[in-house]
Amino acid sequence: MTNIPQRKNVIRYQNTIDIPKIDDKAVIISAKEYWTRDENLLIVRGVDSSEVTLNSIITKRIIIKSLTQVLVKSDTGLIDEEWDELLLEKGACVQFQFVEGNWYILSSDGLKMS
Repeated sequence: MTNIPQRKNVIRYQNTIDIPKIDDKAVIISAKEYWTRDENLLIVRGVDSSEVTLNSIITKRIIIKSLTQVLVKSDTGLIDEEWDELLLEKGACVQFQFVEGNWYILSSDGLKMS
């Protein structure tokens, strides 16, 4: 028997997944008028009604939870290519995304009555 050296190749696989870090920027406001900033979640409460303008320069995606009556307006373009504004009743929650000059509703739990 001859001693022939044998080589064993070991391949190491890295099975880690880099989970993207999402800066969770949630803001609660009680203002009659508000322009969105870089927040991901906006909760509106504490006033009879509020007017929120979606700022397409800074904000690209946002969820708005209304605990009061909220009139959502676009700074440019239309909402779902149809509306200049959208009225959210108390309890509604809507996610908006800015794409190619318009705001789109990605998800909504519907408009709720108080």
